[in-house]
Amino acid sequence: MNKILIVIVLGVVSLWGVEFYTYEDALKLQKKNNKIIMIDVMRSECHYCIAMEKKVFDDPQMSKWIQKRFIPVKVNLDFDELPLGLHVYFTPTFFFVDKNKKILKKIPGSWNIQDFKDLTKNIK
Repeated sequence: MNKILIVIVLGVVSLWGVEFYTYEDALKLQKKNNKIIMIDVMRSECHYCIAMEKKVFDDPQMSKWIQKRFIPVKVNLDFDELPLGLHVYFTPTFFFVDKNKKILKKIPGSWNIQDFKDLTKNIK
């Protein structure tokens, strides 16, 4: 019964927002599916980070769109260290990393759904 409840809860959660992974888990997934890792660098009290979360990542259609293309990782600078020796000047900042750990693109700032799609749709 507990396993069924967990599966149902995880399924419902994924319908309403992006499922973020740790960087270490994303590396493991990347070996299996060769998707690009999207690292969302944020802070807990960042107004723009919170807005991105609510207006973009919590949108069910955008969530599916992101997870189809990327392995999303959230790094909270209040608690976590940035991988790969990355540096940011403000939050949020997004990094897109290929299987060779090469940074394909860096996108600083907070965006609406359409702008974020436009900025990320050609990352390969």
